[in-house]
Amino acid sequence: MAKMKKLLALGLCLCMAAGITVGCGNSKSSKNGTDSGKNTNDGLSFAFCTNTLNNTFQSSIDSKLKELCDKDGISYTCLDPDYDLNKQLSQLSDVANNGYDAVFVIPVDSAGITSGLAEISEAGIPIFNVDTAVIDDDLESFVTQFVGTNAYMAEQMVKDHPDGGNIAILDFPSNESCVDRVNGFLDGLGDSKDKFKIVAQQDGGAALDKSMELAEDIITASPDMDAFFCINDPSALGAAAAIKAANKTGKIGVYSIDASPDGKQALLDGEFTAVACQVPVQIADYSFKEAVKYVNGDTKIDEKKVYLDSHLVSKDEAEKTLKEWQ
Repeated sequence: MAKMKKLLALGLCLCMAAGITVGCGNSKSSKNGTDSGKNTNDGLSFAFCTNTLNNTFQSSIDSKLKELCDKDGISYTCLDPDYDLNKQLSQLSDVANNGYDAVFVIPVDSAGITSGLAEISEAGIPIFNVDTAVIDDDLESFVTQFVGTNAYMAEQMVKDHPDGGNIAILDFPSNESCVDRVNGFLDGLGDSKDKFKIVAQQDGGAALDKSMELAEDIITASPDMDAFFCINDPSALGAAAAIKAANKTGKIGVYSIDASPDGKQALLDGEFTAVACQVPVQIADYSFKEAVKYVNGDTKIDEKKVYLDSHLVSKDEAEKTLKEWQ
């Protein structure tokens, strides 16, 4: 009888131990309420190293990435240097040292983050460069894939000014994507290029205040100018404000790229002549899906550079999507 009691006690202890083991296994396999048995992304961590969040374009990418990560049980971190290159380099180094599974990067300076990209690449972390491309050498050496938009504007300007005209460009030369937009605009003028005279091309910093000051000076120096081409909506809003202050709204055109909520409102108000859309939500969605595939073993990259389609935003579309990015 004593021997039987000992056997029963031993069996009970073994059952309890098994229960405890199963219980610990369940607690570790769940993250953010997601069962890892059903979600292969459980336990992954992604980081977004943006150039700033002080713009609804970048904040829209951040919001969409966070939404997608939360949905799939992926830990998510956004690091914002607010256009400080040294701070971004430090953040890229932190990403390399903290063992993230993938990182999305918008450079503060396309040519200035080589060392940070190298650190991340050496740590074996795939890099998805979004919106603003890094320089070609870094793209080939360190980046897994680039995802951006092929937004240009020249065709519409040629249609509006078939005889050409005097135009000014507000650019942002430290940003590779903005350089591409200006080059794409100039190339897009095609056979009509010689009909257009560029009276000024200046760095508006992709910012409203700086662009407004430059535009005021350009209008003063070239009162007979016909249009501004601006690399984004904040810059275009600055030009529109300068035109309004000079009482020339409707006389000097403003051609922009973004189609942010503010840009759509400006189109509806007649402050913008035309605006081509950027697609930050689609960029986030596409790059996220590619990152998930990559970290789960499907490392085949069909296209190193992916450019999502853009289009001119009509007033009807602007009214229907006024408060949203696309």
